Amino acid sequence: MHKKLFNKTMEAIPDQFMEFHPIHGVNVSLDLSGTRATRVESFANGVCFSKNPLKPGEIFLIEIEEKEVGWCGNLRVGLTSRDPGNLDVVPEYSIPDLTDSGDSWVFAITRNHNKVVEDPGDGGQRLGRGEPGEEAAEGYHNLKPQTFFTDSHLYIDNVRIPRDKLVGRSRPGRYSHILDDLYRTNALPPTARRSRIGVLYTQRGPDLADMHVVINGEDMGASAKGIPTIQPLHAVVDVFAATKCVRIVQVEYGFSSLQTLCRKAIQKNIVHRMAIDWLELPEAMKHYCKYE
Repeated sequence: MHKKLFNKTMEAIPDQFMEFHPIHGVNVSLDLSGTRATRVESFANGVCFSKNPLKPGEIFLIEIEEKEVGWCGNLRVGLTSRDPGNLDVVPEYSIPDLTDSGDSWVFAITRNHNKVVEDPGDGGQRLGRGEPGEEAAEGYHNLKPQTFFTDSHLYIDNVRIPRDKLVGRSRPGRYSHILDDLYRTNALPPTARRSRIGVLYTQRGPDLADMHVVINGEDMGASAKGIPTIQPLHAVVDVFAATKCVRIVQVEYGFSSLQTLCRKAIQKNIVHRMAIDWLELPEAMKHYCKYE
């Protein structure tokens, strides 16, 4: 009976190939696949959108590929009920240009403090806007996942997402096994290269939703509540300031691939990642098991 109840509470999400919308900020260049967005100059005019509206529980996941020194601020992600195809001009900034209109909800990613907590004073959440001093704000904590291999899925309300693709990991080096404990607990900073950040919404009744930001496999909480869903919601990705290039990571919501299942079995029976080199496996499989 418990199994039946569990299955009924999980929403089935069909897989779709994610792309950026051809309408974007003037400083953005997309690759031919529409999955890689690079800000080619300045620090602003890097606002991008998902090509298609998101479905409830469907995550728009990106990985930071390139950084640019000399700028203050980082990536911003969120949702908008505006249709990008109907925009006469793409706003220069997602915050405040999009958010002040009341039909967009955008969260500024910071290096250390992204966990959204309830604010008893106003009965809601505080939406990250990247103002000076925000990283020192009281009540913010960027909690790390407890372990690296334990949970195969991330659960947010009635949404179930495979965790394997959600977690960004630093590229292993020759002596990286020395840092295995940090690697397991995923100590990769949210704004670092290879960090993975996603945005999704969960349904709250027929016409309302909560927006969640996921950083390296961890839900940061409901960063915006009571979003109207009468209009379709597109993802917003602002390739802002120190973030120069991002790429979309495709997420499969069905059963894990045989490759992934093999990797999990191997990882559970080794001392550290570099021990994979001693196994009699094809080189491609060794690299896959070490996330190289």
